[in-house]
Amino acid sequence: MTAQDMKVTTEAAGMAMEPAIRAPWMEGIQRLLRQKTAIFGLIIVCLLLLTALLAPLIAPYDPVAPDLPSRLQAPSATHFLGTDELGRDILSRIIYGSRISIQVGILAVGISLIFGTFLGAISGYFGGKPDMIIMRAIDIVMAFPYILLAIAITAMLGPGLNNAMIAIGIVGIPIYARVVRGAVLSVKEMEYIEAAKVSGCNSLRIIMKHVLPNCLAPLIVQATLGIGTAILDAAGLSFLGLGAQPPKPEWGIMLNKGKDVMHIAPWVIMFPGIAILFTVLGFNLLGDGLRDALDPRLRNTN
Repeated sequence: MTAQDMKVTTEAAGMAMEPAIRAPWMEGIQRLLRQKTAIFGLIIVCLLLLTALLAPLIAPYDPVAPDLPSRLQAPSATHFLGTDELGRDILSRIIYGSRISIQVGILAVGISLIFGTFLGAISGYFGGKPDMIIMRAIDIVMAFPYILLAIAITAMLGPGLNNAMIAIGIVGIPIYARVVRGAVLSVKEMEYIEAAKVSGCNSLRIIMKHVLPNCLAPLIVQATLGIGTAILDAAGLSFLGLGAQPPKPEWGIMLNKGKDVMHIAPWVIMFPGIAILFTVLGFNLLGDGLRDALDPRLRNTN
């Protein structure tokens, strides 16, 4: 068989595989829509996104402007969730805080996803010494407790929201690298990868066009779960004074400032805590639903 015949055969195989690749995704979406908990998580995530996008329109007050005569007011018709120690409307601060949480979740996971995918793809596809070096480095990073490593990196970089996002992104890299490496090890043994090699495709083209597209399912699941974890970690760093700084309406800051008056105004910490709870719950439920929907082993059981 000539090289031209092999190229034609490879292209024909690729065209024949397109419906086969699309079908599992369509089946996965259908299974996702049949899961009530996943739909509940999706609703929470969509509400959070809408809240973040429409914050200037739906927030009743300025989230950072103090109003000392109104300090520590209980929930009422004027302030639905009450006010904090400086008289700021808690509802408005929670609404604007959703913007910060979404920003942290997406950017931190983006850092982890980009670098983790690169390292995992190199490690899984080439094997040998690159695999050994990368995985041993990842093992060393994973030997440290996740949150303690994030605290250490943030402390070295300096307090601030951007540094907190970088720290959370760095400590998440090993997770995505392991996920991608495992998927690549499975995919690179497929026949169409061998056909691509025989047809003369270089390694970069094979990885970008043939390997990584078939590793998307576990990456999407991990990224969805990772956003909730990143939001929770960012709130923890802000609570410790290492993340976002006052007067930003960030949920972790609200918990930190509210802890001193929680005995006389419990709503100051209760409502930000509920916001964090439902946000993380929404992403976790959606991530679990995606995992069950996209797992090929469950196609015959659902």
